[in-house]
Amino acid sequence: MVCIGAPSVSSVAHPASRDTDDRSKHMRIGILGTGAMAIALGAAWVRAGHDVRVGGRDTEAASRTAVLTGACGYGTLVEAAAHGEVVLTAVPAFAAPQLAKELAPVLAGRTVIDCTVPMAPGAEGPALTTVGATSVARLIADAAPGAHVVKAFGVCHESVWTMDRPVFEGAPLAVPFCTDHPGAATRVAELIASMACSPLPCGGLDRAALLEATAVFAIGVWWSGAEARFAFPAPALAPGGVDD
Repeated sequence: MVCIGAPSVSSVAHPASRDTDDRSKHMRIGILGTGAMAIALGAAWVRAGHDVRVGGRDTEAASRTAVLTGACGYGTLVEAAAHGEVVLTAVPAFAAPQLAKELAPVLAGRTVIDCTVPMAPGAEGPALTTVGATSVARLIADAAPGAHVVKAFGVCHESVWTMDRPVFEGAPLAVPFCTDHPGAATRVAELIASMACSPLPCGGLDRAALLEATAVFAIGVWWSGAEARFAFPAPALAPGGVDD
């Protein structure tokens, strides 16, 4: 992996061209957060050859996460956001929109990946904490209107991202994502492919709530001791069936 120099904060004024310029498949990625998903995805991206920088409110925690991921560096949340052409929001779901609002000037023109799962314990298992049909991804987009928000990487448990090449039943892992921005869709598809996974575009950001609900459903099934994938056989596998 080659560590690319981080852009200065003063260079943030003109990031929008990143979505159209020719560029290397090796990306600059800023990670906002220092928890399990930040560590798992950060390490996966380092293995794929990307230039990763970790940011946190607690710089000591950011330093530890950088060591665990093999990231090129660490610093504040602003510094991590300014570093990345792609920025991962890996903080608790309830905190993500406010963080996006705080960093909105820096996030403008950048691809911002939301991997959060808005979930809380409920009487019958985990429940969504979002209101109505909205999603955390939509709230982030509203809080930072210049950002190119993508919902991705939240359906799988963080342990899956520790695998070098996630393959199940002979097929590479499919990674669903939703976004309204064509350039961000291309960039995230390239990022997913660099992890030896298959990009699975699932429509615009209005469908991000479906991915969040799917994650909560799957987590509830796993917590019950069952296997979520057994609930979704392809129609083509049924006798006389077709995959429509």
